[in-house]
Amino acid sequence: MSRIGKLPISLPTNVQVEVSNDNAVTVKGPKGTLTTPVDRDITVERVDGQLVVTRPTEQKRHKAMHGLYRSLINNMVVGVSNGYSEQLELVGVGYKATVASNTLELSLGYSHNIFLALPKEVTATAVTEKGKNPIVTLTSIDKQLLGQVAAKIRSLRKVEPYKGKGVRFVGEQIRRKAGKTASK
Repeated sequence: MSRIGKLPISLPTNVQVEVSNDNAVTVKGPKGTLTTPVDRDITVERVDGQLVVTRPTEQKRHKAMHGLYRSLINNMVVGVSNGYSEQLELVGVGYKATVASNTLELSLGYSHNIFLALPKEVTATAVTEKGKNPIVTLTSIDKQLLGQVAAKIRSLRKVEPYKGKGVRFVGEQIRRKAGKTASK
C-alpha cells in the first residue's frame, strides 16, 4: 500500500468536502473553494470526519495515482483552511519590485522593466528595506498555481553561480563557483 495514499486526510471543522458523481472533489473553506477532477478508478470517501482515498487494484497505474490524488486533496484542504505563501528575494544592485493592483513590476537589470500580470487567485506584496534585498511575497490557496507563478518570476533572472545575483527563494542555498584567478 502506498505510504502516502493510505494516510487519511484530517478535515478541520470549518472545511466542507463534496464528491460529485463525475468524481470531482470540491473543497470549501474560510479562504475559498477549490475543485479538482479525480480519476474514475480512485474512490474518495468520508469516514469518521476524515477523507480516505482508496484504489481498486495493485496495478502500477493505480498505485501511482493513489498517492497523487491523496496529496492533491490534502493540499486543497490545507489551502482553503490556512493558505500558502512563498517569498522571493531579489539579489542584485538596482533590483526593485513594486505591485500595482494585480501587476508585478520588476526591475532586474535589463534595459526595460518587466510587467507580470498575476492570476486573480494569487496576491503579491513587495517590501524594500534600506540596506536589504527586496522581497516579494506571494500568497494563494492553490499550491500548484502559487508554485508555477513563483517559478515564472524566478526564471526571469536565474541566480548566477559567481556573484549570486538573481531571483531566489528566501533561504535557498546557492552553489557558488570560484572565479578566475589572476596569473603571476
